[in-house]
Parts: sequence; C-alpha cells; structure tokens
Amino acid sequence: MIMNKAIFEENWKVFRTQATGWWSLMAEYDLLKVDKAEVKFDKFVTMLQVKYGYTRERAREEIGRFWGEYEAKAKYDQMAKEAGNS
Repeated sequence: MIMNKAIFEENWKVFRTQATGWWSLMAEYDLLKVDKAEVKFDKFVTMLQVKYGYTRERAREEIGRFWGEYEAKAKYDQMAKEAGNS
C-alpha cells in the first residue's frame, strides 16, 4: 500500500510519536527536520531513503504498511475496549 500524502500530513503527530519505535534508525533530530519541512511526507520519505537505503517507492510502501498496521491495532483496541464495557 502506498501512503496517501494528505493522510500522512494530517496524522504527522501520530507518525512522529511512533516513528522511532517502527524505524529504529530514526532519531529525534531527524524528526525535528521533518517537523520544519513544508511537506513533511516528502521529507520523511527522503529520511527513510537516507537511513535505510530504500528507493522512494519502497519508503512510501513502508510508511503505508506502518499506517495499515497502526490503524488495524487501533481498531482492534477499540473493539476490545467496547467488548469490555458491555
């Protein structure tokens, strides 16, 4: 799954808080560079290319994979919470 740039931009804070756990080579100073970028998605993709040697397409796929797993976990957690409240 290729990540949608608009979704990434809207959810940058979520990506930011999870990024170092998902991509261990990403450091706080890397994320600060992305914070300052006008287009955070493009900067983050570039950072993944530099840190991991990904192609641009692979970096976008990895971001999409992360987001898919993050959303699935959030949905599962919500369902578990609702099941516990009933």
